[in-house]
Amino acid sequence: IDTGNPASNVIPRQVRARFNVRFNDIWTIGDLRDRLTRSLDTVEGISCDWSLTFKDDASDSFLTHDATLINALSDAIAAETGRKPNLSTGGGTSDARFIKNFCPVVEFGLVGRTMHQIDEQVSTVDLDQLAAIYGRFLDAYFS
Repeated sequence: IDTGNPASNVIPRQVRARFNVRFNDIWTIGDLRDRLTRSLDTVEGISCDWSLTFKDDASDSFLTHDATLINALSDAIAAETGRKPNLSTGGGTSDARFIKNFCPVVEFGLVGRTMHQIDEQVSTVDLDQLAAIYGRFLDAYFS
């Protein structure tokens, strides 16, 4: 929340608030915009003008249903790790949301304690295993 003034004893002329809403495939950007607008419209005690602006690069979440992609990746993971993968959307948002409209997408990658932090790091063993999984997946998918 930004009032444009660091003083705490001044009534601001304008206030800006930024927030991030993570949502799933049950929602669309339009549905979310409508719901937030209706919710803000019905808040008691708001006696000011307000507006809601969405970032231009906001994107809808998605699920991949392509069995060829899913099975090829699942088989590659099982072959390299000895474990059957658990298909889940719990990994968070990825850049795949920006390319899903242009080509088929299936996601899999490393997870670590330092993900998206300064000095992000993963073990070389995990990185080598990921490369082997990707290689096996590409061979299977394009054969």
